[in-house]
Amino acid sequence: MRKHLISPIRRTGAVLRRGWLELDRAAVVEVTSEAAAHPIEGALLNEGGQGWRAATPGVQTVRLLFDKPQTIMHIRLIFKEQEFASTQEFVLRWSEDGGGSWKDIVRQQWNFSPPTTVDEREDYGVELSDATALELTINPDISRSDRYASLESLQVAV
Repeated sequence: MRKHLISPIRRTGAVLRRGWLELDRAAVVEVTSEAAAHPIEGALLNEGGQGWRAATPGVQTVRLLFDKPQTIMHIRLIFKEQEFASTQEFVLRWSEDGGGSWKDIVRQQWNFSPPTTVDEREDYGVELSDATALELTINPDISRSDRYASLESLQVAV
């Protein structure tokens, strides 16, 4: 009998083989606002930062403009809200022409209900060829305009 031992298939195996982009080296970041104690680097660099928090309330945008076109295979988002119950909505879009036109990847709402439901983790397997920009728009609470957007982590794999 001929046989080979193979590794078990793990759900996250494909992601582990891909490399997370070093966003500080691969893209210019545009952000509508940022709190001094929670700059955007806290969400984009994998250094155990404290995430990003807006300096002003309401809808906020985080935009990555890639230095060269990327083939994006995976996007991971982590949001945390430990203070207020809210219904957050975000839209994740991409562009292949430097932001001249946009294509939605996902539009999603999430209900935070501290202290039990305080984080949202999203993993999206995608195949975005020649992506030149990625944009995340966050409405921290669709029923109130006085809440502050935040983002714990944004990672992009190629």
